[in-house]
Amino acid sequence: MKEFHCGSLVPGCDWHTRHEEEAEIIRRAAEHMRQTHGETVIRETMVEAIRSRIEKVRSAA
Repeated sequence: MKEFHCGSLVPGCDWHTRHEEEAEIIRRAAEHMRQTHGETVIRETMVEAIRSRIEKVRSAA
């Protein structure tokens, strides 16, 4: 499982998402950027910024 926390890119934002697939996390994050932060164009630099902040979820064991 992997996760992305928007606050790592947009300070103060508490939104986050988890999924097995990195592509799905990027899709969700891009949609969040459009809806919540008013981004009209998601450039490759934004995709790379999101990708670089995706982390593997540690098990809670």
